Amino acid sequence: MTYSIERPVFFGCAGIYLVAMVGAMLALAGCANTNMDNAAPVAAAGPGVVGPSDTGAYPNLNIPRQQAAPQFTEADKKAKLATLRAEGNANAKGGGTPPNPREPAELGKLARDHGKDTLKAIEATCDPTLDPTCK
Repeated sequence: MTYSIERPVFFGCAGIYLVAMVGAMLALAGCANTNMDNAAPVAAAGPGVVGPSDTGAYPNLNIPRQQAAPQFTEADKKAKLATLRAEGNANAKGGGTPPNPREPAELGKLARDHGKDTLKAIEATCDPTLDPTCK
């Protein structure tokens, strides 16, 4: 009984698969190129542009690497660590406790007036190159 349902479902898909395979083959065939005249990359032509050149020799990969910068000596390391410790101790002593937070009323006033005050400060300084009516 289920054979009558399976037959159109499974055997009917063969045509779809065949069309998909032919489409894939045509797409791949479009990528094929028999023209080998410009198969190698060509450097852009222009003044001062030098392309790769064949020297006839292989590059020497056995050249030892050189340092990018001189290495720290033990004395340099101790001096830098001492400086960092001194700065850290100075910051720890001078930091103390953070100041008390502002009152909520003061924060509310700041929130209401901050935008207006900032706009006034910006408008007070004008640039004559941008605004010809600036005095």
